[in-house]
Amino acid sequence: QVQLVESGGGLAQPGGSLRLSCAASGFTFSSWAMAWYRQAPGKECELVARISGTGVFTNYADSVKGRFTISRDNAKNTVYLQMNILKSEDSAVYYCNTSPDRLQRCGGQGTQVTVSS
Repeated sequence: QVQLVESGGGLAQPGGSLRLSCAASGFTFSSWAMAWYRQAPGKECELVARISGTGVFTNYADSVKGRFTISRDNAKNTVYLQMNILKSEDSAVYYCNTSPDRLQRCGGQGTQVTVSS
């Protein structure tokens, strides 16, 4: 069964950095594109970044381009999200998922990111 476990969230100051990880199991990881989503209170779940199965192709939401980097290690069945120059509006619960979705989008445990001074 598909399992995705996010980690690495926490409290960061504006301008700071965090690195999120998502450990995957239960499927052939390298065969699936992966994506990071986020959901802030009262807002819809939104796509942050997506990466192809090989890691060659990536795309980002306009709001995070140039600040966030998605990557993956297929040997470790893990996808990462490096977040730099964090802003208060990046505060949200971050979730990973396969692309297309194999689990409910923004429906897992996620990892909380809070950007505040």
